[in-house]
Amino acid sequence: MSRAASLCIIPGDAEGPVVASEEGLSFWGGVDPRTGRVIDAHHPLHGRDLAGAILVLPTSRGSCSGSGLLLDLALAGRAPAALVFREDEDVLTLGALVSGRLFGRPIPVARLPPEAHAALAAAPRARLSPEAVVAGGRRYPLSPVPTGTVALSDGDRAILAGRDGEAARAALEIVLVVAALQGAPALLDVTRAHIDGCILNGPANLRFAEAMEAMGARVRVPTTMNAISVDRESWQAQGVPPRLGEPASRLADAYLRMGARPTFTCAPYHLADAPRAGEAIGWAESNAVVYANSVLGARTPKHPDYLDLFIAVTGRAPRAGAYLDDQRRARRVLRVAPRPESADDAFWPLLGHVAGALSPDRIPLLVGLEDAKPTPDDLQALCAAFGTTSGAPMLHVAGHTPEAGGGLAPGADEAAIGRADLARTWAALNAGPAAVDLVAVGSPHLSATAMRRLADALGGRRAKVPLIVTTGRGERAKARSDGTLARLEAAGARVVVDLCWCSIAEPVMPAEARTVMTNSGKYAHYGPGLSGRALRFGSLAQCAEAAAAGRAPDGPPAWLT
Repeated sequence: MSRAASLCIIPGDAEGPVVASEEGLSFWGGVDPRTGRVIDAHHPLHGRDLAGAILVLPTSRGSCSGSGLLLDLALAGRAPAALVFREDEDVLTLGALVSGRLFGRPIPVARLPPEAHAALAAAPRARLSPEAVVAGGRRYPLSPVPTGTVALSDGDRAILAGRDGEAARAALEIVLVVAALQGAPALLDVTRAHIDGCILNGPANLRFAEAMEAMGARVRVPTTMNAISVDRESWQAQGVPPRLGEPASRLADAYLRMGARPTFTCAPYHLADAPRAGEAIGWAESNAVVYANSVLGARTPKHPDYLDLFIAVTGRAPRAGAYLDDQRRARRVLRVAPRPESADDAFWPLLGHVAGALSPDRIPLLVGLEDAKPTPDDLQALCAAFGTTSGAPMLHVAGHTPEAGGGLAPGADEAAIGRADLARTWAALNAGPAAVDLVAVGSPHLSATAMRRLADALGGRRAKVPLIVTTGRGERAKARSDGTLARLEAAGARVVVDLCWCSIAEPVMPAEARTVMTNSGKYAHYGPGLSGRALRFGSLAQCAEAAAAGRAPDGPPAWLT
């Protein structure tokens, strides 16, 4: 479909005040599911109420979980009245699609070309119908999305005929709708899936999973699970109240009964059977998608929550986006000023955060770092921060990622990243006071190697403030086998599995903690909105120092000044 087309993506009638931004928004971590208010402290719409509004954005960004957040808002009667995008958008669109088809809460979605989109953004109110958007005394006609354009295999026809049950039929119907929206000519087989929607952000994820299970849903390809909202083994001992622990466990159980593996990690690339280069997979979870595409060379779009299960149940995904060679090429070159020789590991999440902001809707190629020596942990931090500020499914780093030499897309442009850009981002992520009450590492889940580096940085010192590490079960086992876990625990650290900082709440999050230090660009961005705490950001070694001293560095690192 042409980007210039005015499309009615999900039909419906809506009217309300226009709330607009030129910056994409992640609903997960960016919008309060209870109120509909924007909580992303770094977003221009911070504090705005989206309930009942005509929300006008170029596209979404950040987490795949935005679809679930939108469904939570819809079920609570706090969703935007309609969504109008300028670019392709999948995450919120999928949430709106599920809201209407499975729960009878339709949310109209449209796409307008740049000029009309800008005019709508400037209008005080708007009205949508399946035929047009009306605002500011002007009418912008909409065309329906072409249907019946996706070629079906014999297996697809059999699923649609009910061969594999009602859940598989419904799942494939929605996969086909998404394929039509994406302009996919056909579907393709995936070898595995990763479920992101197993976090209890609100009641919607549980209602969805149990509804699909009741319909008979069973995964047909090997399927891993993201971090969940509680430590499955220890939540009662941690003092988590049953009102959270029980539904969070029910949600995990529903996916386990559907055949998913109890991996409970947001870093499935740490698992022994990580995807291989060229392998078509069906993953959600933004950091995992970016890492799989960029570092491993596997292939997956940034699938929204719920579509991950539909793909797992059918084994089929739209043949579009990052599955295709031409959709994996860089459309923007980001020239990075030489990395300071003294730069520490904080450089990589800062770089990812800036790169994502400069390339919010397209795949970038980072050049200028050919002489750097990033570790897998560095690349993990880079990808996670990039996936926070960008909606793109991957990035290339010249000299370090497998497809960086694959050529540029026609019309690719350029931008620069200098030390000043990194310094501004450091300042934005360090708005909290110097006195630190909690040190939070492991967003995404920390590798065993990084845990060993943290133990080394502590150097036998006892943490003065709580130090909590989140990791996967497999990485914890590695850390236990080489003595790292014992060293961390001797220093007073708590190593927690199954959940991640983006889903941690009280009492695992100490109630008295008002300022949190982290080495994660992702959590430094989302943390203020998710936790209500002030955040400080720094290297892993600086996190160790903050844990031992109860204080963050007074200013930026020397390599940034």
